[in-house]
Amino acid sequence: MLRQRKRVDIVKSLDAFPQIREKYTKTTRIGGTLSIISRTVIFYLIWKEINYFLESKLIFKFAPDADLDTKLQINIDLTVATPCARIGADIFDSTHQNVFSFGSLEEEDTWWELDGNQLTHFQYVKHLNSYLREEYHSLAHILYKSDSRHFAAMPEREVKPDKPFDACRIHGTLTTNKVSGNFHITAGKSIHFPRGHIHLSSIFDDTPLNMSHRVNRFSFGPMMPGIVHPLEGDEKIIADSTTMAQYFLEVVPTDIHSLLSVTKTFQYSVKENSRPINHDKGSHGIPGLYFKYDVAALKVIVRHDRDNPVQFIVRLCSIIAGIVVISGFINNILQHLWSFIQFMHPSVAESMQNGKTHNAERVENL
Repeated sequence: MLRQRKRVDIVKSLDAFPQIREKYTKTTRIGGTLSIISRTVIFYLIWKEINYFLESKLIFKFAPDADLDTKLQINIDLTVATPCARIGADIFDSTHQNVFSFGSLEEEDTWWELDGNQLTHFQYVKHLNSYLREEYHSLAHILYKSDSRHFAAMPEREVKPDKPFDACRIHGTLTTNKVSGNFHITAGKSIHFPRGHIHLSSIFDDTPLNMSHRVNRFSFGPMMPGIVHPLEGDEKIIADSTTMAQYFLEVVPTDIHSLLSVTKTFQYSVKENSRPINHDKGSHGIPGLYFKYDVAALKVIVRHDRDNPVQFIVRLCSIIAGIVVISGFINNILQHLWSFIQFMHPSVAESMQNGKTHNAERVENL
């Protein structure tokens, strides 16, 4: 016990901060009021400083994309106005690999016409995505700081038409090599070969097809706020069954740096073209939908322009210390001013003191 007490005394002797005993301190109304005001100001400034730290500006930079081993995730959900038995979806990249080995797409028979809830949902997605594409440059900072990562899924059909299926919903996620590729939907199912594939119906079936399509989702990489996917909410009616609809996509890798993590995703721009197939006039090809994408050599880096945590903590400490010092300085001035009033005008001070005593007596009587 003695050794422990000696150790405690040694630690106490190392205390370099002045300690004032409570019996030597004097509490005043001025000091108490300034303490409340100073603490209120401190809490308010800390709250504003935290908001400023979190609500920082965004910095967009370009850099060479050196992540050659990263895979390209493709998210697809679209509806074609032709039954699933008569069309087939396929994808190939520039390495001539059948990338369905990295995933598969589901084909689901459905109806082209939407019911009430589905139509309302799709119109909302269409108008919102159209507005975001037009006003993206003025809304980019707001979108990247929002929590909205993607549109809600298409609601389930409540009313089923009393007629055969006339459309096919193709949806799923594929993970491919990060190289250029071609996703397409044409007539007939495909048979794969080492260096390519062939769609059977394109040779043996001349039945006209309706390649009108509605895009619910078409994106690359994980869904992140701030990224607008131009094809989502797009609907195109194709009257001619011999039309080839082409979409040329430029996919740009995008690294989004948040406060504690880095998310690698992709955004893209799109150009579209459609032309009728007429072999007699030299317009060759196979009618269908073609999404040809190419990966850019540069990537976009999105960073938050904020101070590092050490600077943030130092700034908080300086705010607290500054308010405490200033409040102490003001307290000394007011105390000296009050002492001066008592010395120069003792009657005023005495009347104020008597008023305080009278109020205290009234409180006791109550």
